[in-house]
Parts: sequence; structure tokens; C-alpha cells
Amino acid sequence: MVVALATLTLSVAEAASIKDRRRVARSVVERVRSRFNVAVAEIDPDEPWNTVTLGVACISTESGHAHAVLEKVVGFIEGQRLDAELTHYRIEIL
Repeated sequence: MVVALATLTLSVAEAASIKDRRRVARSVVERVRSRFNVAVAEIDPDEPWNTVTLGVACISTESGHAHAVLEKVVGFIEGQRLDAELTHYRIEIL
């Protein structure tokens, strides 16, 4: 069994409040969950109001497959979000 984890940091430049940040975070989480078979959640809710950090986990029997799924998640977020910019991501295979 292979566990792959991705940590993604999004910048929400248009967010004027924590409420705006949470709206964007919920939207990203719901879209990723509905499209991919991964677990995803906001992992640092105490960050500044214009930054969202998400954790994404994938379990597979092959590390290459798990890494490819997380790369697709990253590409999906980069391509779909017009109100949030992906500023950093890291993928780890355990």
C-alpha cells in the first residue's frame, strides 16, 4: 500500500474577509472530491485571510499511480480556479 500526500497553497487575492476565503476553499474541496477519488481538506484554517492550504491524500497499490492522480489534481486546480492562484505545492510518497 502506498500513501501519497499533496500540500497545496492557494492565494485568494480577491478575498476581502475570512468568509471569502472559506467560500473559495469549500468550492475547491467539493470540486476535487467530486472529480477524483481522493481525500481533501483545508489543513490550516488559521492562515491569513487571503491564503488557503489544502491537504490531498491518495492511497494506491503503486506509487506511480498515486503520484499521477495527485498531479492531475494539481493540474485541475490550476486550470479551473479563476479566483485562486496555486502558489506552491508539494507531493510526498509514503
